[in-house]
Amino acid sequence: MSLNVLSAQLLTGLAAASEGEGGFDTPGTQNFWWPLIGGDHDNWAFTRPALVMLLTVAFLGWFFVSSTRKLSLVPSKRQWLVEQTYDFVRNTIARDVIGTKDFKPFLPLLFTLFTLILVNNVAGIIPFIQYPTMSRIAFPIVLTLVVYITYHAVAIKRKHGVGKYLASMVPPGLPGWLKPIMFVLELLTYFFVRPLTLALRLFGNMMAGHLMLLVFILGGEYLLLHGGNIGLQGAGVLSFAFAVLMSFFELLIEFLQAFIFTILTALYLADAVSEHH
Repeated sequence: MSLNVLSAQLLTGLAAASEGEGGFDTPGTQNFWWPLIGGDHDNWAFTRPALVMLLTVAFLGWFFVSSTRKLSLVPSKRQWLVEQTYDFVRNTIARDVIGTKDFKPFLPLLFTLFTLILVNNVAGIIPFIQYPTMSRIAFPIVLTLVVYITYHAVAIKRKHGVGKYLASMVPPGLPGWLKPIMFVLELLTYFFVRPLTLALRLFGNMMAGHLMLLVFILGGEYLLLHGGNIGLQGAGVLSFAFAVLMSFFELLIEFLQAFIFTILTALYLADAVSEHH
């Protein structure tokens, strides 16, 4: 059964079940705003995604320090996991993309980005947390700002100044009338389009996946409790089963989004250290 067919059946069942008292509260953007302290009428709020991010940072710090405090030739399971993750980022992303000569200074940044994004994404399917932090647009924006401040700083240093850096955006050998057009296009690409798409790609995938899981989980719960007949309750059971299946698929997406964000960062840094754009 395809996702579209199952979604249509679920929505039909919810529509039939919600005709009674109360009705089904459709998941939406309100499910991504969970203030723990403060709220809509305050100047600030400490939200659940902020708490998840803080817990993730604390967990990663504890995990890496405790796993590498006593290194051994025969690694423990935790040491092996850390080593495999480090080797994956070092060899598959940093060295292969940036190059053997220049990758080492950027390895801490790439390793931090990959592990931080991955763990925060996986939080979306961990019971009792079930929130992918990157589905709040502020977090991808902050990570993208870190990437692009680093990128432009490295590029300006390699090109020996802002003027030469901006001049390098225009390939040599172009006709004079084409150079201003190319400069504007390159300026938009490097300062607006690339950072915007980098942040929105991560945010959009995490938000869409979490919203899909909410539809099937909350819809299944509603049909089971308020379906009114065995057919609608059976659709609720099917909805729960599909939510479990979607959780495994979402795990793959969460890994891929962490990988894509990190490898795109490596590609941009490789561009910054290259002799020519």
